[in-house]
Amino acid sequence: MSSTRTSSEPSTSYGSSTDVRPRRGRVLGAWCAGLLLAGVSAVVACRAADTDLRTPVPQLLAFLPWLLVPTGAALLLSLLARWWTGLVWGVVVLGMLAWFIEPYGNGDEPAGPAVARLRVLTSNVEFGGATDALVGAVRREGPDVVFVAECEYGCQATVRRELGTAYPYRRAVEGGTSVGSVVLSRFPLTPAPAVPGRMGMPGAVADVDGRPVRLQLAHPEPPLPRQVAVWKRELGRLRDFADAHRDDGPLILAGDFNATQDHAAFRRIIDTGLRDAARLAGSPREPTWPSRTTPVLGAQIDHVLVSGEFSATRARFLDLPGTDHRSLLVDVTLHQPG
Repeated sequence: MSSTRTSSEPSTSYGSSTDVRPRRGRVLGAWCAGLLLAGVSAVVACRAADTDLRTPVPQLLAFLPWLLVPTGAALLLSLLARWWTGLVWGVVVLGMLAWFIEPYGNGDEPAGPAVARLRVLTSNVEFGGATDALVGAVRREGPDVVFVAECEYGCQATVRRELGTAYPYRRAVEGGTSVGSVVLSRFPLTPAPAVPGRMGMPGAVADVDGRPVRLQLAHPEPPLPRQVAVWKRELGRLRDFADAHRDDGPLILAGDFNATQDHAAFRRIIDTGLRDAARLAGSPREPTWPSRTTPVLGAQIDHVLVSGEFSATRARFLDLPGTDHRSLLVDVTLHQPG
C-alpha cells in the first residue's frame, strides 16, 4: 500500500522571518523611546521639584523648551512600536513641559501714574570683543542706562573716551577678561555697594528726575561642570540683595545672569517681587545666548529685572559682532506708587 501526506501536516519553513523582524523593530523602538523619556523625565522632575541639582541638570534646564524635540521623537517611536505605556508617559511629559514653558512670575502692571521713562541696555561684550559694536549701538539707540559685563581694561578705556560726554556718570569694577564691568548713566549716580562675586557686579543709585533708582549689574559665574556650586552661591547673593531691597523703592537689576526662568536659583530672585522686563514686554523666551544660533536655538540668560514700580512696553534684542551674547534693550516706565 502506498502512504499519502495530508495537507494538515505542519510546515516550519514559512512565516518565521517575517514575524520576527517587525517584533524586533517594535522592541528596539520601545527601548529608544523609553531612554528618551527617562532622560527628559529626569530633567522635568528637577524642574517640578524646584531644584537645579548638579551637572548636567543646570545645563539641560537652560534649554528646557527644546526638550520638546526628544519628547516628540519618543511619542512617535512609541506609536510606531505600539507601546501604549510609552505613549501615555510621553503625553504626560509633554503636558508638563508645556506647563513649565509658560512665563514665570508676576506680570501685573503698576497702578500709579507714570513719572519717568527710561531706556535700558544690558550687554555682555565677551572680554571686550564687542566694544566698538557696543559704542555704535549706544549712539544709535540712545539708552539712558547701560549695563556692560566683561568690559575689561581696553573696553573701559574705549567707553570712557567715546561715550564719556553723553554718559558722564559711571560705576565700574576694573578687571581683565570677564572680571571688568561698568554701569553708564545719563542720570547722576551715587556709589552703592557691589554684590560680591568672582566677576565684577557694580552698583549705584541713579537720580531719575529727583527720584532715587537703585541700579545693580548682575554677572554670576556660569554653571560650568566644576563650578555649579559657585554659580548657585552667586545667584543666591543676588537673591539676597533683591530681598534686602524689596521695600527700598525702585530697583533695576540687569546683566548676564547665566540663568533662565527654568533655573530654581533664578526663580528665587524673581520671587522677591522683581519682574522680567522682557516678559512684561511680550518676549519671555527670546534667546540671548549663544548668538551663533539665536534666535532659532538658544537660551535667554541676559535679563533686565525691575521692581513693581516699573512697567515695560518694548524689548529688542541686538546682534553685536564680537560677542556670543545678544544685547537686550528695553523701554521701561517708572510709576508713582499707587
